Amino acid sequence: MLPWPTIAQHRSWLQSETERLMSFGSRAVLPGQGAAWLDASGDPEPGHAIEAWITCRTVHVYSLGVLMGRPGARAIAQGALDGLIGGPLRDRDNGGWFHDSRRQGAKEAYDHAFVVLASSSATLAGLDGARDLLDEALRVIERFWNEEDGMVADAVSADFSTTDPYRGINANMHTVEAFLAAADVTGDDLWLRRAERIARFARSQAEANGWRLPEHYDDAWVAQLEYNVDRPDDPFRPYGATVGHGLEWSRLFLHLEAALGDSAAGWAEAAEALYDRAVADGWAADGADGFVYTTGWDGAPVTRDRMHWVAAEAIGAAAALLQRTGSERYADDYARWWDHVDACFRDLRLGSWFHQLDPTNRPTDTVWPGKPDLYHAVQATLIPRLPLAPSMATAVDRGLLIA
Repeated sequence: MLPWPTIAQHRSWLQSETERLMSFGSRAVLPGQGAAWLDASGDPEPGHAIEAWITCRTVHVYSLGVLMGRPGARAIAQGALDGLIGGPLRDRDNGGWFHDSRRQGAKEAYDHAFVVLASSSATLAGLDGARDLLDEALRVIERFWNEEDGMVADAVSADFSTTDPYRGINANMHTVEAFLAAADVTGDDLWLRRAERIARFARSQAEANGWRLPEHYDDAWVAQLEYNVDRPDDPFRPYGATVGHGLEWSRLFLHLEAALGDSAAGWAEAAEALYDRAVADGWAADGADGFVYTTGWDGAPVTRDRMHWVAAEAIGAAAALLQRTGSERYADDYARWWDHVDACFRDLRLGSWFHQLDPTNRPTDTVWPGKPDLYHAVQATLIPRLPLAPSMATAVDRGLLIA
């Protein structure tokens, strides 16, 4: 049997799913503010703060829509982008962006990585103010970067005067994605080299821990394996190994390898090891189909709920590994993961994907109420149809998306 990504009818199905997902988010923009947190029906959640990362992901997704020639995508992308340029998320006094429209607390590298990604995609889509925003975002993210560590700090005070001692791999993972995009859009390989430095650290940490990548570190980048042991299902800093991040890093290693043009540096071998560990630990670990959210350092499930983004990253990683290696096992996995998403996550009544399932694969919302995020699901429909490099928006802009 042919691998699904090589079948024209499957690629057509993927495009239909891309369009279905983008239709769901059509009401996301709150004029002058950014993008709303969407409820289960795709309507803005009343009273919910505007979140920077949701706004950025909306810009990125609908900029991809612009580049694919989707009618209506430009207005959504521009409306969300305007919220980053002049809305309540932007700190005009100190620079950078607040985590949400309440304008309280620390500034986070996670959010700023997404501003870089969003403005990179928006620049290619020709949105008003996008290139100036990208230049500004790159200047600001420098304030999180530590040249000695070759990593970004997780959080700084609102005025950038102090740095939180916590260090996290999640913000750095999304910084790799953002830097790969910025390198393509700006032509400056500084961002590619910084992405490589971050990824080398992540690879070394994963390998040292049996390919279960520690998420949490102190300010000397020493892993804190018991961090948040009392909050195991935290949406951003969960205890233990995060299965979905093993899958996401696996794919990013392959994008980095392709961007560097260095097939001898061990990135593909590391990508396979991360993927194999995540699948062995995470898939049907408690007897039911689906990926558990987190495991302990022995590989046993900790949080058994299934998150939509983990399934999406499994699809992306399998597609990338299939493209890189040609191995039939990744083709089999790719089909299996889509079958699972189709059976359990796709909401054909209200739209989009359920964001969280319980251990019996029934929808729940203890961690992710509503359906705020299109980013992971949309990317899962595009990655199988794109080369490993250049980065996503650049590849679409160059006409490399296979119909």
